[in-house]
Parts: sequence; C-alpha cells; structure tokens
Amino acid sequence: MRTKYIDLIDQTFEFPQDEFNLKDDRLIFHGIDLMRLIDEYGTPLKFNYLPQISYNIQRAKGWFREAMNNLGYGGNYYYSYCTKSNHFSYVLEEVLKNGVHIETSSSYDIEIIHHLYKKKKIDDGSYIICNGFKPEKYLENIAKLIEKTKLEVIPVVDNTQELQDLMNTIDKPFNIGIRIAAEEEPKFEFYTSRLGIRYREIVPFYKSMLQNNPQVKVKMLHFFINTGINDTAYYWNELTKCLRIYCDLKKVCPELDSLNIGGGFPIKKSLAFDYDYAYMVKEIILQVQKVCADNEIEEPHIFTEFGSFTVGESGGAIFSILHQKQQNDREKWNMIDSSFMTNLPDTWAINQRFILLPINRWNDDYERVLLGGLTCDSDDYYNSEQHSNAIYLPKFNKQKILYIGFFNTGAYQETLGGFGGLKHCLIPEPKHILIKRDEHGKIQTELFSEEQTAKDYMNLLGY
Repeated sequence: MRTKYIDLIDQTFEFPQDEFNLKDDRLIFHGIDLMRLIDEYGTPLKFNYLPQISYNIQRAKGWFREAMNNLGYGGNYYYSYCTKSNHFSYVLEEVLKNGVHIETSSSYDIEIIHHLYKKKKIDDGSYIICNGFKPEKYLENIAKLIEKTKLEVIPVVDNTQELQDLMNTIDKPFNIGIRIAAEEEPKFEFYTSRLGIRYREIVPFYKSMLQNNPQVKVKMLHFFINTGINDTAYYWNELTKCLRIYCDLKKVCPELDSLNIGGGFPIKKSLAFDYDYAYMVKEIILQVQKVCADNEIEEPHIFTEFGSFTVGESGGAIFSILHQKQQNDREKWNMIDSSFMTNLPDTWAINQRFILLPINRWNDDYERVLLGGLTCDSDDYYNSEQHSNAIYLPKFNKQKILYIGFFNTGAYQETLGGFGGLKHCLIPEPKHILIKRDEHGKIQTELFSEEQTAKDYMNLLGY
C-alpha cells in the first residue's frame, strides 16, 4: 500500500517539476537544499530567489518577440514592472538589469525612481508610466520627474479633472496616456472599474480638451483588466472593446501610438498549474493586428505591466510545525511558528492559494490536517475550507520536526503585511534572506533583515 507523502505527490501531479525536486526526502527548490537554509537561518524564514525575476522577464520578452516576428507586427514591445507588487531595492535592482520600464502608483514611487535614476540604475529614455489616482503630491513629483530628468514620463489620466491638474502643475509640453474604465467580471460587486474614463467618454474628452491643446500629446491608451490576462470570453470581449476605442481615437489623434494592455499574467499557485503563455501572447498580437488592419491604421507599440508575474515566483516562506491539536474526531490542527494573517496576508484577505509543500520527511506516512497560525484570531488559518484542495502533510511526530514551505509568495505579501511594522498579536516579522547566484552559478545567500524583536515592538508602540 502506497502511504508515503512522496507516493501522494507522484499519484496526483507530474513530479519533479522545473523548480522542485527531491534529494533523499528533502525538497530542493531551484537547486537549493532548503534544509540547509533552515539549519543556517532557522524558522520562520522568508526568502527571495532573485534569478527567477530576470528569468521571467526574459521569458515574456521572448514570447512577444517571437509572436511579433512571426506575424510581421509593425510595433515594438515594452515590458514594464509594477512597483506596487514589491518595492524593495533588491527587486528593483534585479528588474532593471533586464532593460525594462517602470509603472508607478503613488508619489512615494516617484521618490524611488529619482533615487534609482541618480544612481544610474534607470537609463535616460526609459518609460515611467504613472498610474493611479493622483493627489497633489503625486502630481508635483510627476512634474519634477518630467522637468528634471531625461526619462519618458507618461502620466496616465484617470479622470478629466486630472488633466487640468497636470497642466497646472507641469510647465513644459508633456505626453499622457488615457486609462479606460473597463467593465468588471459579472461576479464582481460593481459593474465598472473606479479607475479610468468610461469607454464612450474618451473620444469626446479628447476632442473637447486635447485635440487643439499645444501643451499635451496623447501617446497611450491604457487598458487594465483586474483579473489579468486569461483565456476567457470576458477578457477577449473587453480587449475587443478596447481596440475599437483605440482605433476610434487614433483616427482623430494621429500622435497616439501605444496600447498598454495592463493586467498581468497568472503565476503558478499549484503543482497542477497549466497556462500557455506563448499562445496567449500570439492571440493578443493577432487580435490587435486584425482590428488595426480592419480600420486601416498603424499597429501600436505594445506595453505590458507585469507585477506578480515579475516577482511572485521568486518568493517563499518556511515555517516549522510546533504542535498538533486534535480538536474533534475529524480535525487535526498543525500549529505553525508564525501567522498567516500577518506574514502571508493574501491567504486571509482574498483566500489566496500558494504552493504548499513539506521541506523534509517526504518518505513518511501522510495525514490530512488543517494549518493554524499563532494569533488568537479565528481567521488565522489555511485549510481546505478556504481552498479547493485538502491539505495533506507527513504525519506529526514530536521527535521529528516537520518543516513546510509556501512558494511563489514574492508579490504583495510584505507591503500588505506591513513589513517591519506592527503585526496582529505582535507576531514578529520573520527573518528574511536573499538568494543569488554568482557568475559561476554558485548559490549565495545574504541576510536582508533579522526577525523583529520585543525591543522593536516596544519602540514602535512608544514604550
């Protein structure tokens, strides 16, 4: 009878996979023996495997390059990174090694851009796409970026008043984009995105405020789908509507030359993940090409804004199982040495799934469990009630500590969890390490931050 954890994985998934394999009964991630990390740094532990960032960027560039070349597409492709996914310096520095562009969301983002530009991490001529609703400070910082750098800054207008605010703040001619307020999926609680200008208002807005305006040129139409780029009727329908608006606007606005298809690629959240990126890229390019040909207009440059796809698959979190509680005849709770709510907040806030695997004891028998965090909040858990699959892990054994890993957690978790700040029930921020490879491919680790201490919390709380 096959009762070992490795048997369960073999029967359920194709395994090993590109990033996951085994050495004896220990999990290896991108060639990294995770038990060695645990031996050196302990748990709880967060990490970022930085080479994965460059790998994903280059993959996406390759898909677009191949599709455009094969189809004879007339425009260029520009990969942009959404800083809101992960603002940390180690992420931006890895991202910018790959000749990409940046999308910002707030005034503080612009401060980061200024810093990187002064350090010559961002080259002259790089695109900075300024998205989001723009309060006064954000507008002022955008103006400084336009006036004091040689970057190609494109503030994307979110509403008609914003255009007037930009004109009042910026003293020289500048380019803008216009964001479409896309319709949301039918299951959403509202019909239309709160961001952007409604489809039917875009061409009238251009004619009334921009057509004869010497200070402003419209260079980009921005299209964003909250659920990302997926092969669904909803996505293709919204893209088609966007392309119609692009063509209508292009016919009265000759300087318009770029289409930003914001909304990211999905990333791997399960060992059963199956997504044909190259097919989706080819179909998008085909759709753009066809609509432009039907309308007898030039094919636009294509911009994408990838955040989670860029950085998500670089991140991970490792915990140890402290104790098992048998609460009734069916439910066994494995208690981790951290909190899901505070350190993987998407598991609590939006019922997000991540890849969950044990780090050790793959040759032990398995059992069905629930996972509980350390806070006293009833929502601090991760189990089959919130997620589509039951959790099976090697059986709890007091004498053999079980370590578990959550993978592809690199986007949003630190910012949403309030990195370095107060946490629910004062559960500390875990130790955080960076994993790199040298020029010879040898793995190197670097401590980015220590686990928060009681003194850190006392200082934050004013004691």
